[in-house]
Amino acid sequence: MFGYIGKRLLQMVPLLFGITIIIFAVIHLAPGSPVDVQMSLKTSAQAMQNLQKLYGLDKPLTVQYKDWLMRFVKLDFGKSFVDGRNVLEKIKERIPITLTINILSMILIFIIAVPVGVISATRQYSLFDKISTVLVFIGFSTPAFWLALLLMILFGVQLGILPISGIQSIDVSGLGALGRLGDWGRHLILPVFISAFGSIAGLSRYSRSSMLEVIRQDYIRTARAKGLREKDVIKKHALRNAMLPIVTIMGLSVPGLIGGSVIFESIFSIPGMGQLYYQSLMARDYPTIMAQLVIFAVLTLFGNLVADIAYGLVDPRIRISGR
Repeated sequence: MFGYIGKRLLQMVPLLFGITIIIFAVIHLAPGSPVDVQMSLKTSAQAMQNLQKLYGLDKPLTVQYKDWLMRFVKLDFGKSFVDGRNVLEKIKERIPITLTINILSMILIFIIAVPVGVISATRQYSLFDKISTVLVFIGFSTPAFWLALLLMILFGVQLGILPISGIQSIDVSGLGALGRLGDWGRHLILPVFISAFGSIAGLSRYSRSSMLEVIRQDYIRTARAKGLREKDVIKKHALRNAMLPIVTIMGLSVPGLIGGSVIFESIFSIPGMGQLYYQSLMARDYPTIMAQLVIFAVLTLFGNLVADIAYGLVDPRIRISGR
């Protein structure tokens, strides 16, 4: 197992190197530059040249990438073009809240989508299956930003029971530890739900499809013919085998959840990575954009690794070795 993990980690190095080349080229070839954003039409050509030299944008693209790579191997992402702050420090301030929301979303997706899919498969064409199918199609077709606005109006404006912006109240300093935890939890209810909503619909369908395929196999019929209880047949024989594609989808959904944080963090004014990414894009803040995209890429690679390792834990037929 440890040999396999070590081998996969080594394989990530050239892959990450290739990803950084593509990302660096794309963001620099996109229309607009930090100088264009920060300077007005009345700015002199000399002032624009000085700013380009300050940012190192006057060098060839290959030289710029080499300079960035030399800093990156030292975990130095440079300084922001917007405020001159260290990029890594800015990310450290924001990444905990984004990871928290995404981890809670993953947990919510798993505990809702998998049971719904399994029950729908074992009770195919039942009332529950039909209702869940309708709800799934509604979930697929509902835009996240539109649903977020509706929920903000309902629970935040009309009912006034949930906050609609930020991650803490203004008067949180006057609360105790439990009060602060409760206030923080209330602020996260809507963002976590919006983040998980679409994925719940998708994963429940994958769970249903996978479970239907498994329960039609011969070994399931044999288990039933031996007189095993239906509960034991589903839980011990069918569910573990049906989990393989579900684990795959969960691993691949990590970048989608992180990418979706741009939407709900902007809507709910949450100071996380998504909001920082949007602001960096608008300002053409190349160092901050590169740092965030590299972090997203690393999280994606590790998500795939965790999914592969989970194969061996879910299905005993799969053996992971370091060879």
